[in-house]
Amino acid sequence: MSEESVLYARKTKVEPLCPIFNSCGGCRFQDASYERELAIKEAYLKRVLRRVASFDTSVLDAIVPSPAAYHYRSRLDIGFYRTKRGEYLMGFMPEGGRNIIPMESCAIARKEISDFLPELFEQAVAKLPQHYKTANLVVKTGDDGRVFWGGIGRRSLELQEKDYFWTEIMGKKIFYSLDTFFQANLSILPLLLERIEAIANFDRDTHFIDLYAGVGLFGLSFSDKVAKSTLIEHCINSIKMTKYNAAHRNGGRTDIRHGRVEDELPDVIGTTEYGRKIAMIDPPRRGLSPEVCEFLSGMKEVNTLFYLSCNPKALARDLSVFLDRGWTIERIVPFDFFPKTRHLETLVKLIQGKP
Repeated sequence: MSEESVLYARKTKVEPLCPIFNSCGGCRFQDASYERELAIKEAYLKRVLRRVASFDTSVLDAIVPSPAAYHYRSRLDIGFYRTKRGEYLMGFMPEGGRNIIPMESCAIARKEISDFLPELFEQAVAKLPQHYKTANLVVKTGDDGRVFWGGIGRRSLELQEKDYFWTEIMGKKIFYSLDTFFQANLSILPLLLERIEAIANFDRDTHFIDLYAGVGLFGLSFSDKVAKSTLIEHCINSIKMTKYNAAHRNGGRTDIRHGRVEDELPDVIGTTEYGRKIAMIDPPRRGLSPEVCEFLSGMKEVNTLFYLSCNPKALARDLSVFLDRGWTIERIVPFDFFPKTRHLETLVKLIQGKP
């Protein structure tokens, strides 16, 4: 059996909720029980990681289920098209496909978003300029259920501060916007942060370094549990939101840096002010570039590294580099961030040297 085919194995058939299941390119497991889906994903992750020479299955925890298997996505990216005949289409484009799959609802989107889709279509039709033929629409919501969208017109993804989305994690709100990356499954985020805190052993002698910090989810959430938290991010929109989030929180000593990790990190880890340095990376789906992977794996000053990945193949590739440079995998925890799809998130705890 190939690495990919295990994702499409079916034993327990159930009735899909979505009329375009298996057509839109998003969901893969609506016709399987959730228990079976989790088992398939866990087996797939184990299979991919076996290519890492030093992979020990005893460090792999059971997959953490999502509290919500349906209606969990707080973001949708939707294609919008005007045909040559002047008709309008709104829907999803399957990976490698050429035709849009029209839709009027989405079973994995938050209900606030799914219910809004017919209205979104009408608003997009009214807003699309005559010289536009296509648009990529971004729709988001947060804990309070407000829905905003953008994608037509310059600066359409910018929100005013009063309209920022938010979700509450560990008793505090964190804000995000249409033009910044944020995890789409809000329901499972508290479980992820709780697990990191449980296995990180933070103390007042810890310097936490959040690489690719985004809007500050990790660096700010743990800032009051460590001596200092440094956040590095190169995207100007995300840095703006990180500073906004920091200003709306009390407690914790933070250092927010705008720049590339490879440029900022040497200065950050060069200090001997704190006894322990724990770093966190949450790179894009493609994983780390070869140059950045070599650079990060060579950090002798960092004691512990948490790597959060949404791509098992890229994760296995990058872990091989870290292991070759003397790091040890202490814990692997898969999280089902994307129920009913073929994707999953994996948290890996690495430590310098041998345990």
